[in-house]
Amino acid sequence: DPYLVVAADKGTATFSDIANGISEEYGFWLGDAFASGGRTGYDHKAMGITAKGAWESVKRHFRELGKDIQSEDSTVVGIGDMSGDVFGNGMLLSRHIKLVGAFNHLHIFLDPDPDPETSFEERERLFGLPRSSWSDYDESKISEGGGIFARTAKSIPLSPEARELLGVEEETLTPNEVIRALLKAPVDLLFNGGIGTYVKASDESNAEVGDRTNDAVRVDGAELCCRVVGEGGNLGFTQRGRVEYALKGGRIYMDAIDNSAGVDTSDHEVNIKILLDQIVKSGDMTEKQRNELISGMTDEVERLVLRDNYEQTRAISNASVLAHAMVDVHVRYIAALEHAGSLNRELEFLPSDEALAERRSEGIGLTAPEFAILLSYTKITLYRQLLASDLPEDPYLSNELERYFPTPLRERFREQMRAHRLRREITATSVVNDLVNKGGPSFAFRLGEETGAAPADIARAYTTACEVFDMRSLWAEIEALDNRVEAQTQTRMLLDWRRLVERATRWFLRSRRPPLDISATVSYFSEGTSELTRRLSEFLLDGDREAMDRATEQLVEANVPPEVARRVAILGAMFSELDIVDIATATDEALEEVAATYFTLGDRLRLHWLRGHVEALPRENRWQALARAALRDDLYGQQTELTAEILRNTAPELPAHERIDAWVEANRAQVERALQVLTDISASGTFGLATLSVALREIRNLITSSGVPSTEAEVEPVPRSQA
Repeated sequence: DPYLVVAADKGTATFSDIANGISEEYGFWLGDAFASGGRTGYDHKAMGITAKGAWESVKRHFRELGKDIQSEDSTVVGIGDMSGDVFGNGMLLSRHIKLVGAFNHLHIFLDPDPDPETSFEERERLFGLPRSSWSDYDESKISEGGGIFARTAKSIPLSPEARELLGVEEETLTPNEVIRALLKAPVDLLFNGGIGTYVKASDESNAEVGDRTNDAVRVDGAELCCRVVGEGGNLGFTQRGRVEYALKGGRIYMDAIDNSAGVDTSDHEVNIKILLDQIVKSGDMTEKQRNELISGMTDEVERLVLRDNYEQTRAISNASVLAHAMVDVHVRYIAALEHAGSLNRELEFLPSDEALAERRSEGIGLTAPEFAILLSYTKITLYRQLLASDLPEDPYLSNELERYFPTPLRERFREQMRAHRLRREITATSVVNDLVNKGGPSFAFRLGEETGAAPADIARAYTTACEVFDMRSLWAEIEALDNRVEAQTQTRMLLDWRRLVERATRWFLRSRRPPLDISATVSYFSEGTSELTRRLSEFLLDGDREAMDRATEQLVEANVPPEVARRVAILGAMFSELDIVDIATATDEALEEVAATYFTLGDRLRLHWLRGHVEALPRENRWQALARAALRDDLYGQQTELTAEILRNTAPELPAHERIDAWVEANRAQVERALQVLTDISASGTFGLATLSVALREIRNLITSSGVPSTEAEVEPVPRSQA
């Protein structure tokens, strides 16, 4: 590896300075960037960064349950104490936390009905008290029936309030029995900020878990009654325990997702120091100025890191919505990763093909913890593939490199970033994160399967699609609706966003010769697509316009701002803008004339109706997926060629519908035959691969048999490849 990120744990913070001192003594090029979190680095506990990252997961879980835990009270059971970094910081992230119970290695804390504000202030006091424990909690502030109990006690007397909290009838329990009951309590949140493994699967033995210290208190995932789990600490659950809990309906990602913010902060610190140390060596900055600048960027580094947590949890949640619909794709993808030697399914406890087939029959697919694994391996695999290509050198992607760093560095040291020792790695990482977080774990796999394109070419096409349609701004506008609209509404809008980007990415892969010049292609399309998007409602026919208006109204009724609602409602129609721009360039016709002809023709020949049935075809295996994609692409291609044919061979002074009338009149027999075939298929109610292939053949015949005398000089065919 190019470098190590050495993150000191509790009680070993001075190790970072020791390691950096050795690095500097030996003249190692990383200097004090060798180990993060030292005296001139970011103090993770002071930032509370690991807990804040885990809280991003918690907030998303509850947001998708229709609850804002920053403004509504939530009952919580915790693992840890207020002196701990993750637990202590975590339990101060909302003033609406009702911590009803917690335990560490010494004590059990019970507070059946706490006052949120009173308990928050007491937790805050304990957090500021050096080496505090639950025994330092002011018991006068504990609600009726609660208390603090030593884990060394032979038994713990339980008040009626405590029994109700724990869901037990016994008046006394041993400390271990109380902890087991706490873990199984029917609360909103179980927050792990401690050390140890407390939840396994029901078919796992304690010996398999490998944490003998907690064998006596461990419970099964199926026994949990909490709504949400937040894993601020590592290894609190086994992976099989997570999956068992998730299959029961519990909301959980996994520890590597929830608590990644600490390592992410270290990563940023190291890369910032690598950049600034070169500037110090060149004499453009003193070491004191460097240290002040690093310290002054703490808040923005935190925002950049938490943004990663936010995006990863959103990616898993989006994938989970399509878990059943795409289960066959996920079966193929996992098999492909295995075949490539990139993934050991058994090691990561991913389900077998047979298990996924059974889940399919039950109407489910992969769980969120399994998607977390798949997301991780997707990023690792795609990163290696991009790093081995020339993609990190693409000048357009320097934007991705710059976005990684805080604003002061982007403003002052943009040129120096180009010389960063790890610029290729940072660029590849940033591209992968954006593509996978927005497109989903199987995005690159599916497009590679359908087009045969290399990962680097898929990444270029994806970036181009986002830029051409200004999709990043729309994504941000949808995200800004957190806690303003239902999470399900947001997810539907984001999936509509993804559908357009996926289609456009595929279009660029098929219609432009690799390697795609991102900058030139964006420049070629952006002006035209921007104009078409603004005026799209002018070109849609009554039925399509009414459908767009209904979709807009439904989103507005769901509290989506009207402008955002409209942008989302037209996403499906926007895909055709790529073909329209190409046709306009090839025929030298005005954009509005091409658009009007394109959409009117689609309605006249029922191409939109036909496309809907093509897209409804199953894709249960690779060949079905390829056949479906081929038919869909063929249909779009035929509409494009027919539009160009009509524009080339009819009088330009006529309005679009009259030009189509003239073309239809000149090809009446062929057009009537094609429409009759569509009518017959509709009447039969059979919309399989065979019938739809026949329909497309009839549409294709219209191109080969068209015979209208040209009123204009011949022009070149619509370009399908880049010079």
